[in-house]
Amino acid sequence: MKKHTVSLKKKLKNFDPKLKEECGVFGISNAKDASALTALGLHALQHRGQEGCGIVTFNGKQYFSEKKFGLVGDNFNKEKVLKNLQGDYAIGHNRYSTTGENTLRNIQPFFADTNAGGIGVAHNGNLTNSISLRNKLVEDGAIFYTTSDTETIVQLIAKSKRSKTIDKIVDAIFQIQGGYALVMLTQNILIGVRDPYGIRPLVIGKLKNSYVFTSETCALDIIGAKYIRDVENGEIVYVENNELMSIKPFSPKKIRPCVFEYIYFARPDSILNGKAAYEYRKNFGIELAKENKIEADIIVPVPDSGNSAALGFAQHLGKNFELGLIRNHYVGRTFIEPSQKIRSLGVKLKLNANKSTINGKKIILIDDSLVRGTTSHKIVKMLYDAGAKEVHVKIACPEIRYPDFYGVDTPTKKELLAANKTNGEICEYIGAKSLDFLSIEGMYKAMGFEKRDNTYPQLTDHYFTGDYPVKPIDELGDDKITQLSLLSTASNN
Repeated sequence: MKKHTVSLKKKLKNFDPKLKEECGVFGISNAKDASALTALGLHALQHRGQEGCGIVTFNGKQYFSEKKFGLVGDNFNKEKVLKNLQGDYAIGHNRYSTTGENTLRNIQPFFADTNAGGIGVAHNGNLTNSISLRNKLVEDGAIFYTTSDTETIVQLIAKSKRSKTIDKIVDAIFQIQGGYALVMLTQNILIGVRDPYGIRPLVIGKLKNSYVFTSETCALDIIGAKYIRDVENGEIVYVENNELMSIKPFSPKKIRPCVFEYIYFARPDSILNGKAAYEYRKNFGIELAKENKIEADIIVPVPDSGNSAALGFAQHLGKNFELGLIRNHYVGRTFIEPSQKIRSLGVKLKLNANKSTINGKKIILIDDSLVRGTTSHKIVKMLYDAGAKEVHVKIACPEIRYPDFYGVDTPTKKELLAANKTNGEICEYIGAKSLDFLSIEGMYKAMGFEKRDNTYPQLTDHYFTGDYPVKPIDELGDDKITQLSLLSTASNN
């Protein structure tokens, strides 16, 4: 067994993960059309994961499960499929993964039988000690069916000696570390868990006599549920006999939600800390405009992620906001992945320059973030090819210098442009006339904080600062890793 463990670590060192996953979870209690409502909730969360979706239900006697590749609307759109998912309790999951093997077995929710009964688990986030935990579980005789760190949680719950399921869950979460939001289902009990720092989001809603736990408030809106509150950091909430209960097993910590929920991941109409994500993004644009020293004719967003910030930027300066780039919304990930020939078309599959709008103009191009810079390079070239006189790039967040370990879509440090190049070198690489990023101070000011220091509430902003609230335990090679869900070597066996 030790030989297997060493071999697994060696394989992981040679495995080059690039992008990580960010998923959506949804659960509902005591609802007549639980499966249909869950499908609707997942549809609202489709932006959080497009490669797979799944639903698990319970009808008082047994569990039912359906997992599919692709979009929710393509798989849970038939009455027959939803009728097969019997029961008044349901949980669902959208999966987003851009590397590693995308197999049906890795699509959630996961299910397991324990001595206290069956349990289904849907997970958003990443465990920073998953490899260590997995190796220990394997040494103790556990057999893993998937390559996801979520199964580590399921195994820990199943191995707990406690008699009650809630106590088993408490046992498990005291062993895991990282950023996570969990929605679980066991018999007629719906359970939600948020990590001690509240890095990953989870909210509570109510629809008549039903409670809902989900990643974003937009999933409540689609089914007509009322937002109640966020699950607190380090809190376990559960619905039993139609009553909402709460356990707080961890010592109190200052909440530090992921800043990228505000910058990119949350849908613009979702509410974060009392305000729509759209408003935060407009404010990022306003602060970026305050820091601006460039004169230009028009303000152009990179659609759709740069729209809100560009609008705030243009309104603050009194400049014209123009759609200089037109997005094709009907190009999915699966279309651009199959061959190098198709991939070589690159950004042209998704965006096209609006020549009549940008020809002869000095342009300020606004985007929400810059990671590797390859897409920015192609967009800038496209604008110049279409007749732009000058292209000045403004990024509505600070430079991304550090990788993520909590489930957000960022590559290793070696691939992060700002971690390896100066601002001037990045500007030259993407081919822009000038390049500026929103300052960290401007970002916090846009969110209602005057500055980033110990006297103000602080988000999980390690992407820019290297300040990790939970230090990674599993380190492999030069880059401190990443996600167990990318154990493609194991899934090839």
